[in-house]
Amino acid sequence: MHVTINGERRELAPGATVDDAVTAIGAPRSGVAVAVDGEVVPRADWVLMKLSEDAAVEVLTAVQGG
Repeated sequence: MHVTINGERRELAPGATVDDAVTAIGAPRSGVAVAVDGEVVPRADWVLMKLSEDAAVEVLTAVQGG
């Protein structure tokens, strides 16, 4: 299955979840927000929400600074 993660097309296993997408790019588990097709996905739903073919996933990490 193909999805786009942060603008980069990637191949994931069929039935992949949001959690699988986060793992695929090596993102940390804290300070991260995820949106799929423009809708924010609560962290509690990452392991439950399956991605569809050609889903657009945005993984955003918090950055400290000022």
